[in-house]
Amino acid sequence: GRGGVVVTHVQLLTEQAASSQSLHKPLELYIFIDPLCTSAVDMQAIVRKLQVQYEQYFTCRFILSTKLASLNCLEEKTKGCMSGQDVDVKHPVLPSVAVKAAELQGKRAGLRFLTKLQECLMLKQKNLQSYNTLLEIAEQSQLDMQEFRNDFGSKEAAHAFQCDLHITNEMDVSELPTIVFFNECIEDEGLKVSGLYTYEVYEHILSEMLNAPLIPNQPPPVEELLGRFHSLSTQEIAAMYNLTEAAAEREMKKRMLQQKVERTQANDVTLWRLKHA
Repeated sequence: GRGGVVVTHVQLLTEQAASSQSLHKPLELYIFIDPLCTSAVDMQAIVRKLQVQYEQYFTCRFILSTKLASLNCLEEKTKGCMSGQDVDVKHPVLPSVAVKAAELQGKRAGLRFLTKLQECLMLKQKNLQSYNTLLEIAEQSQLDMQEFRNDFGSKEAAHAFQCDLHITNEMDVSELPTIVFFNECIEDEGLKVSGLYTYEVYEHILSEMLNAPLIPNQPPPVEELLGRFHSLSTQEIAAMYNLTEAAAEREMKKRMLQQKVERTQANDVTLWRLKHA
């Protein structure tokens, strides 16, 4: 069974019930990532495309696993940040704790923060293990900063991250990223897929788990996707619409000329966002 996952599962179900989606989704995906690993970005691209095409079939939940589970020295360090000492702490586990601190402001806030973190990871412009950088990211994610600072050093955030590590252990996840697919039957074991595969592999597994052919949704206009995901790379846009990268680039440049989108480029990655007046 799902063992230690039940508590969080219940919490998740009530969150879903609270959201206006009364739509019943038969599968649940637990997506294990190390937020500082570039494979997390590749996994995010796959999950986004799955969401756009097959959202009616599943919900998903990101579980953070940092390879370095040295949490004992962490509490001392975050206490240092909180006590107003002006030091910039750096530690591999801080980004995961930061995501959990953001999640304390709600699931959406947590996702905004994780998305922003992964944008920075793609652009490789900042040290994401740095406390100060994570504060900047929180600000860009429009979080309540006072609350975020308090939560960052709180037992709740550290505990939430430890829960993720516990689930990782419980489910025997040793490679990141990994997705565990669950169906509605709590007694059934989840299907664990370790490592990163092509989009088609995950599509095939969804279909197998549902025991039915999948009916894909057509992707909405790209502006709508950018509203939803905040930013998309040229590669992701090409994948969403089954275009070549060159064609995707042309489409986005047209929109740039129309002042609809703007782009950021760094390290041969191009990210597109909606242009806000």
